[in-house]
Amino acid sequence: MRGRPVRVLIVDDSASMRAVLRRTLAADPEIEVIGIAPEPETARAMIKELNPDVLTLDIEMPGMDGLSFLDRIMRLRPMPVVMCSSLTARGAEATIEALRLGAVDCIAKPTGNPHDIARSSAELCATVKSAARSKARRAPVCTVALQPPSARALRDVVIAIGASTGGVEALFAILKALPINCPPVLIVQHMPAAFTPGFAARLDKECALTIVEARDGTPIKPGTVYIAPGGTTHMELAGGVHGRIKLRAGERYSGHRPSVDVLFHSVAELGPAAVGVILTGMGRDGAEGLLAMHTAGARTLGQTQQSCVVYGMPRAAFALGAVDREIALSALPEAILGACRK
Repeated sequence: MRGRPVRVLIVDDSASMRAVLRRTLAADPEIEVIGIAPEPETARAMIKELNPDVLTLDIEMPGMDGLSFLDRIMRLRPMPVVMCSSLTARGAEATIEALRLGAVDCIAKPTGNPHDIARSSAELCATVKSAARSKARRAPVCTVALQPPSARALRDVVIAIGASTGGVEALFAILKALPINCPPVLIVQHMPAAFTPGFAARLDKECALTIVEARDGTPIKPGTVYIAPGGTTHMELAGGVHGRIKLRAGERYSGHRPSVDVLFHSVAELGPAAVGVILTGMGRDGAEGLLAMHTAGARTLGQTQQSCVVYGMPRAAFALGAVDREIALSALPEAILGACRK
């Protein structure tokens, strides 16, 4: 980090979890834990006094719950917030809402065997440091209403999208603006395994498109969005434009499983019959895969720095020459459809 360490305030009602988070974060020399709060009222006073760079926030707490507190923070004093959630269905649903309200990212609370705890601890520190470089938003991005392209036919193509930090909010904005005659959409969003089913279900309720968590062997079809399951497998397209979803086990690629790079490399085989989109996120997952798509003749789009929460993945792709055009989030739905039109 540049200059001083990232100053973090921990908010969690569990004394044992506060201790775990403090120990984990304090072990990183680039992070300084400046305070710990057991509930939102104490946290609110500490935010005013200490002015932290990043807040880690538990979702379920007594009194004012984490979501209500997050909503108040984002309206009155926007700042980078990382949600620490339990890996439960209830926790997943609340986490998706937190990301929509403006939280930078979510991470599972460190649990399990020593290896699991070490890995999740490293992810927590990396997420907090990335959050410190992100942009705080006052309110969720408003979706731009689009007219269905009824008079202009769409090509027989496949759309592949990759996203990470800030991607939940961006995907809601994009997918709510796409029409039901949209070509098939395959998405890798970096997210814990317990959260992707709820994410797909929530999107499906709010969008005209059918949105599902991908299953191995499922034939792709227009009007449907396939969200890669988190955590255990990579997602690929097999069999061309009218092919099927392929989920396969494998080591992490570009630091992730599922990996945007793996998806993009598989879709690159379609050549001009593909559209690739790389959205906000830290790291460089997807950059090499998008370059493969670009080289094969696909149309490729990247999110602009100004509209990204974290301009990491799009920056890496742009630096490689993988991006045809960088587009602001508000204009991406129309740009995607434009790339799909005949």
